[in-house]
Amino acid sequence: MPGAVLQSALLARLTSCGLLAQVERGAAPLAQLGSRCRSFSRSMSALAELTVPPPHTLMQPLIVPKKLLLGPGPSNISSRVQEAGGKQVIGHMHTEMFQIMDDVKAGIQYAFQTTNNLTLAISGSGHAAMEAALVNVVEPGDVVLIGIHGVWGERAADIAERIGGDVRKFVKPPGEDFTLQEIEQALIRHKPILFFITHGESSSGVVQEMEGMGTLCHKHNCLLLVDSVASLGGVPLYMDNQGIDILYSGSQKVLNCPPGTAPISFSDKACQKIFNRKKKPTSLYLDMNCLSNFWGCDGNPRKYHHTSPITCLFALREALAILAEEGLEKNWKLHQENAEYLHKGLQDLGLKLFVKDKAMRLPTVTTVAVPEGYEWKDITDFIMKNYQIEITGGLGPTIGMVLRIGLMGINCTKANADLVLRALKDALGQCKRSKH
Repeated sequence: MPGAVLQSALLARLTSCGLLAQVERGAAPLAQLGSRCRSFSRSMSALAELTVPPPHTLMQPLIVPKKLLLGPGPSNISSRVQEAGGKQVIGHMHTEMFQIMDDVKAGIQYAFQTTNNLTLAISGSGHAAMEAALVNVVEPGDVVLIGIHGVWGERAADIAERIGGDVRKFVKPPGEDFTLQEIEQALIRHKPILFFITHGESSSGVVQEMEGMGTLCHKHNCLLLVDSVASLGGVPLYMDNQGIDILYSGSQKVLNCPPGTAPISFSDKACQKIFNRKKKPTSLYLDMNCLSNFWGCDGNPRKYHHTSPITCLFALREALAILAEEGLEKNWKLHQENAEYLHKGLQDLGLKLFVKDKAMRLPTVTTVAVPEGYEWKDITDFIMKNYQIEITGGLGPTIGMVLRIGLMGINCTKANADLVLRALKDALGQCKRSKH
């Protein structure tokens, strides 16, 4: 038993000099730590057991069917714009990105026909631009006059009310526009700081005459805000010459660009109102004090505000380049001629155009009265199923009243007009018609 004797002797020596007690005191915390580690490991193992499996659908390849989008938007995207939007991302604060943003600004100035310095693209859809316009200009208690002859005036009124504006609604039936005499009477009665009007009302198919409206608003110390989402590039519009103070649009219609960027511009008069507010706008994301710097409009070094939709701006830059190459006048003429060609074809089928006055018909989006005895959705579903073509029904106050057909940008061709006319003729022959 020599080993046992040596072990007993060693323990006696450690005990006599106090080393054993020290080892035991040091070992206790280590043992406790080890126990805690084992407990933590068991806990982490339990947490690591996923309760939500990977979605089965995401294990399949992405399939996007080919469709011809002849509704009120979005419209199909050109190959050039697709290629631009598919380029590799760069940093949103890189010098090269700032140059692209400058190009976009110049393209918007051309499309809007303005020299306004505060011109940029909102990171968002046309709705975001509408909200940006209102949230920056309107302060609580400000009287805002909203011209409503379709859904977009209704949306503008809703936004202005949420901001705290004193909203006065100026309503006309869908299919009608506003006369200068009617507008002046409303301006005298309500004394607003801002008047909103839709240039191309896509829900009703009306294009609003803009001549004289800016002068009239300024005469009554009122800013003019115009929605051109459905009309930009397809209908003549001159921001500076027509005295428009705030103009915005969208990227997904005549520009044939993906949704997600929204051109907007502010006149000097509008800027005076924006930059002399009593309180900050309620939206940080849409605050023009920040965005003017981010877009290089205030002359100061650019600061981070948000991560812009980089590839969407690539696409918008290319779409604006195409518009500049082709020229506004050529585009305006093309949309007018092909709209008239479509209108004649629709009437030859016995269909009735919803907007009676030819001068008031929006060239980019045509509204057709739903033919008697038919359900509008039966017609649109039939055309989608059998032709892979999108046309739509009404929106807002025109739901159930109209069919909407869009010929915008690269989709604005006589061949597409013939195709949708053939599809409509087939639908009218095949869809069930009520006897009443």
